[in-house]
Amino acid sequence: MEGGGRPSALQAALLAAGTALTALFYSMYRQQARLARGLQGARRLRLDAELRAVLLEAPGRCVPYAVIEGAVRAVKETLSSQFVESCRGVVQRLTLQEHKMVWNRTTHLWNDYEKIIHQRTNTTPFDLAPLEDGAGVAVRVMKPLEAAELSLETVHEKFHPSVQSFPDVIGHYISGERPKGIQETEQMLKVGAALTGVGELVLDNNTIRLQPPKQGLRYYLTSADFDALLRKQESRAKLWKILTVVFGFATCVTLFFLLRKQYRHHRERQHLRQMQEEFKQAQERLLREVNAEGGEVLKNACVICLSSSKSCVFLECGHVCSCSQCYRALPEPKKCPICRQPITRVVPLYNS
Repeated sequence: MEGGGRPSALQAALLAAGTALTALFYSMYRQQARLARGLQGARRLRLDAELRAVLLEAPGRCVPYAVIEGAVRAVKETLSSQFVESCRGVVQRLTLQEHKMVWNRTTHLWNDYEKIIHQRTNTTPFDLAPLEDGAGVAVRVMKPLEAAELSLETVHEKFHPSVQSFPDVIGHYISGERPKGIQETEQMLKVGAALTGVGELVLDNNTIRLQPPKQGLRYYLTSADFDALLRKQESRAKLWKILTVVFGFATCVTLFFLLRKQYRHHRERQHLRQMQEEFKQAQERLLREVNAEGGEVLKNACVICLSSSKSCVFLECGHVCSCSQCYRALPEPKKCPICRQPITRVVPLYNS
């Protein structure tokens, strides 16, 4: 705490940072908890002959949040891998990523740095068909790139190291950047892959569509089963909840510490005012007693006891206002009774 009882800049910064982090973690916890509750309330449906009847009976031929598990099946032509023969899919993502070392002037170390310099994603319409062979219906998947947890399998990955001459190496050390190479990656959602979709299920004419849901719910397309997806979201919500509790507790402890310091400072000031009032009343009482006896107050009498002579100088303020006995009786830390500045040194006063 500072001299005026106010918190220091560091304490105020810690309290503000703790409050901001607690609010942030609580916001993330509420969001993840809402997503987990949404998944818990999702309606699990099967890709069978009864699915169309369920949608016909639903209000607006729509199930707002449904879970569908099936196998990927292309509607028209499929996408072929550029690097792997006989590898076909419905979503293809090609990525070129630069790898280099960057000199950190603060830590004086070389740090790895990665940057995507080019990325292209191709899609083709596809359905979710029953996993087992037999009668059933297909569900058309809409806007798959908007889905979270989209599972793409890496079918090709190759690193092309950069070729550097000696002058290039010298130039890289001077510039603070050393290229390592380019990583080439191809990811695909293969035909026949098992996929779990969570979203809005709508019957549009004869087509059943799975599309991004409304009301702030999240759209999922993942290779994991629904139970694993639900456990993952619940664990995320639990993690944010633990962080919220920990940082909230730390913030409350910091606030309690600052309020306790403020209270103690207030009590000290109150006690000091009380002592000053007692000194003032004692002085007035002594003056009344002296006047009642017809005596005179000494010109250089101590301002505290009004009976002994002033016999010491307070430094650094320089006031001459007290006898040595009253100085020793002052409470710690000793302060000048005139200006209330701290007394760092006392010099005896001798009258000739």
